[in-house]
Amino acid sequence: MVLWRAFILFVVLITSVNAKAELKILITKGVESAIPVAVVPFSWKGSNALPEQVSDIISNDLYRSGYFDLLPIENMYSLPNKAADFVMSDWERTSRDFVLIGEIDFDSASKKYKVRFELFDIFLGQSVLAEIVPGDAHQLRDIAHYISDKVYEKITGKPGAFSTEIAYVTVENVKTEPVYQLNIADADGGRARYVLRSDEPIISPNWSNDGKKLAYVSFERRKGQKLGRPAIYVQYKETGKRVRVSSFEGLNGAPSWSPDDQKMAFVLSRDGNPEIYVLDLRTKKLTRKTKHYAIDTEPSWTPDGKGIIFTSNRSGSPQIYRLSLETNKVERLTYKGNYNARAQMTKDGRYLVMVHRNTNVFHIARQDLQTGRIKVLTESDLDESPSVAPNGGMVIYATKYRGQGVLSVVSIDGDVSMRLPSNKGDVREPAWSPYIRR
Repeated sequence: MVLWRAFILFVVLITSVNAKAELKILITKGVESAIPVAVVPFSWKGSNALPEQVSDIISNDLYRSGYFDLLPIENMYSLPNKAADFVMSDWERTSRDFVLIGEIDFDSASKKYKVRFELFDIFLGQSVLAEIVPGDAHQLRDIAHYISDKVYEKITGKPGAFSTEIAYVTVENVKTEPVYQLNIADADGGRARYVLRSDEPIISPNWSNDGKKLAYVSFERRKGQKLGRPAIYVQYKETGKRVRVSSFEGLNGAPSWSPDDQKMAFVLSRDGNPEIYVLDLRTKKLTRKTKHYAIDTEPSWTPDGKGIIFTSNRSGSPQIYRLSLETNKVERLTYKGNYNARAQMTKDGRYLVMVHRNTNVFHIARQDLQTGRIKVLTESDLDESPSVAPNGGMVIYATKYRGQGVLSVVSIDGDVSMRLPSNKGDVREPAWSPYIRR
């Protein structure tokens, strides 16, 4: 009982956040050698205004990545929308490396928009990417993010992460009482909406790998209870359906989906001590995976599904360990720093991203699992809850800025950083989705 109440106090402290929030993105650090590009406004010949300004969304995506230098429209010598009108010499004078053009039509037969885009490499003097993407009115924003991903990958050789979403937790004081919300927004902060509203804390959101469900911990009171107790729920994003998957006495925390979405790892104290368990979501079989007198917590799966990364203080301070699900062997991964926690492995298995403390300041850091070297990625302090983008290139995390809880993003190399302030208060517990297909 003492352990459980201490956990509730801990949860209240780390989730004392505020807001039903729509997020904005502010670049705080970009690469010095940003790639010069131009996004020409896409043409639209319809009589009504477009539901979404596709080229504006693409421009914002590329700019906010921190890797591109966008040419202002007023500095463009011409505004071509198709290859036949593209004059290479016009763009050579602007010192652009790449130029994106496009046009949008409406097909009355299929009742769909058709977005045509083409990317020109000015140095090569030729088109390097062209495609037609159809979609409904509500899909225009998704099409824009899709184009951003294609352009980003063509230019950099690395996948983009614009066609993704982020989940995050906020709390808004209503009549002096906190109201917690689990929110979802596009990766650029657009289309923010909440999927759950509660009078009790919500923590640890975690996306399923198909992008259709969220697991999280809720402390809401159930019938006959005077005090909310932690339970793990799964919520379907589109329908709002909720399923309670774990509500044992004591701790129920830190849910994490296996790569195939067939299993879930989480923390239970049902046997007296916080340990890692795995639930088979098909058979409902629950298996205990760790057995140690120390606290084992914060599980996350290795990309191949053969192991679980977790935090434990079994060495005297919080450090990161890897459990082999085939042999049950536990291997310590972190040795540098007096605190390493909340770890997640990048999809390629190369880096471990975590909260790292070497003195008295909490930063987000990455550890190269091949060399063991640690690189601190952030300059702020009190950083927590890192979540890695599906392309492995960016990390979103929670921090403080001028006394306010905000989300921030940093590139895996530390060269680019941005802040996502809320328009209505503090924000915490971010989780980056897999790629969203609509």
